[in-house]
Amino acid sequence: MAKTHDMTEGPLLKNIVLYTIPIILTSILQLLFNAADLVIVGRFKGSLSVAAVGATGSITMLIVNLFIGLSVGAGVTVAHALGAKKDQEVHRTIHTAIPAAIISGIILTVLGISLSTPLLTMMNTPANVLPLSTLYMKIYFAGITFNMVYNFASSILRAAGDTKSPLIFLSIAGIVNVGLNIMFVTLFDMNVEGVALATTISQAVSAILVVIALMKRTDSCRLELRKMKIYRCQLAKIIRIGLPAGIQGSLFSISNVIIQSSINSFGDIVMSGNAAAGNIEGFVYVCLNAFHQTAVNYVGQNAGANKYKRVLRILIICLILVTAVGLVMGGVVYSFGSKLLSIYITDSAEAISYGLIRMSFICLPYFLCGLMDVSTGALRGMGASLAPMIISVLGVCGIRITWIYTIFRIPEFHTPQCLYFSYTVSWTVTFIIQMIAFFFIYKNKKKEI
Repeated sequence: MAKTHDMTEGPLLKNIVLYTIPIILTSILQLLFNAADLVIVGRFKGSLSVAAVGATGSITMLIVNLFIGLSVGAGVTVAHALGAKKDQEVHRTIHTAIPAAIISGIILTVLGISLSTPLLTMMNTPANVLPLSTLYMKIYFAGITFNMVYNFASSILRAAGDTKSPLIFLSIAGIVNVGLNIMFVTLFDMNVEGVALATTISQAVSAILVVIALMKRTDSCRLELRKMKIYRCQLAKIIRIGLPAGIQGSLFSISNVIIQSSINSFGDIVMSGNAAAGNIEGFVYVCLNAFHQTAVNYVGQNAGANKYKRVLRILIICLILVTAVGLVMGGVVYSFGSKLLSIYITDSAEAISYGLIRMSFICLPYFLCGLMDVSTGALRGMGASLAPMIISVLGVCGIRITWIYTIFRIPEFHTPQCLYFSYTVSWTVTFIIQMIAFFFIYKNKKKEI
């Protein structure tokens, strides 16, 4: 099986591109899970079902992101240990991370199932959408442990330089997901419960495959199930790095929940267009966020090896690449917006028009979100997780929530357009402050060598 890839040596631009491409493709496949859900229920069950599935996205992320952050902590901890050539620490981190993933999944199942109805109700989900949204969420969270195991295990593989295996596993799971979606909805005449069940089964497939991959490795990243144990020191480091990232993700989700609640106030047609557009934009976002993951792991290994000149070069390369990808992909997706939206929505031209409004405010300046994410990833890679959390929470969540409760409340600005513009403002401000923080922490780290 693959050996650890040393990110502290060799040419950076070529290696970063080769490392990032599989992450992009893997992330796109993950999104196809939800895209397949929306497309199939939209075509066979109508825009109301699209709205029902879309309404669950922000609230699901609110609950899940706290624990997803811990997978980031596991990856950074492994990357630091690999860069410092500390095999024993790598071994202990991996054998702590997988049990932590299972425990996280169990907690999430309990929270997701018990809180789905009250949270969706609190978000002003329309009465005709609420029952379907609740059913989708409960089934999704029943199998969330598989999602946690996959995220933790794939984070470890990426820290070791293996971005191809998760791509292969997601490809297999994606085929399973689409096949089951079609079978459950068309043959068994199921609605959102069918696509939720298909997603859960496909996530189980990907989780099993990624665990087997770790078990077959021949280096310090090899997983032995009988040796799984919670090591306090490694768990503490995972939590120290991962918890702020998780809190940041959850607080981001709070702002998105508030935004989704504001969208819900415009009715199910706007909700449907917003859900479809958001799913399409997701494909642009994951391509940008791949550079965040690259920055985390490349900076992580080089920071662990105290090679800070390479750390700065990694940041610059990732910023340039994410800008280029964001401008090109954002422009292309917006240009084909109507055709893409019509894949999801077949029974409402008005919903498509509202989807286009969202895309015009999100897609074109999306590279700014990529710049913000890369700077955050570089900070986390250096082990500074608290600073980017505070900056991001204040810069993104603070601006968006303040915007909603001030500017958006003004009658003439109470429009979807005004709501979406808050994204661009928050990305720009946060990126500038993150960069200031990066150079401050970077200089202090170099002095410590």
